[in-house]
Amino acid sequence: MSYPNLSALLEAIIYLANEPVGIDAIYRALPDVDRRDIEQAVQQLIAKYQAAEHGIEIREVAEGLRFSTKPEHHELLKKFIQSQTPPTRLSLAALETLAVIAYKQPVTIPEIQEIRGVQAAGVIKTLLDKKLVAAAGRKEVLGRPILYKTTKEFLIHFGLKSLDELPSMEEFEDLIKNQAAAEESEHTELPLEL
Repeated sequence: MSYPNLSALLEAIIYLANEPVGIDAIYRALPDVDRRDIEQAVQQLIAKYQAAEHGIEIREVAEGLRFSTKPEHHELLKKFIQSQTPPTRLSLAALETLAVIAYKQPVTIPEIQEIRGVQAAGVIKTLLDKKLVAAAGRKEVLGRPILYKTTKEFLIHFGLKSLDELPSMEEFEDLIKNQAAAEESEHTELPLEL
């Protein structure tokens, strides 16, 4: 079987891979494609990105392929990266609280605490500081508690066009479980020294 846009597919695979991806791994993903066609298309992609009009290139690293910035741009890119704000890291408690707000908004702190079963005021302050949630008025009940909703920054952080694109609750629970597992492994793994 051949793909009409094999080159585009290979480009997407190399871009998407977390680690350098080898020809063997690509072939396993595309067993219907002749291995020589894959190798030829990869070589064409490497040549394409070597052209001066591209700021990135496909490099062979650790017996695999990966996109990389070109060395001639490294100094300027270093300055650019340093000027960017660091990515927002969220604790498990913050993710759980954010999930409640995203799916039940507008929602009050007592309602969040009732769902989660733990205090939420500190986590709400963190989410407000990170601009992932905002006040959305007051609920017309005794005490008039503040209502909270997600913000545009929430959509940007999670790569959503609108709240309609929120994953199902099951998918969000999986995300939270994966976050918890990642946090646990961070605390148990020894840092590698280069």
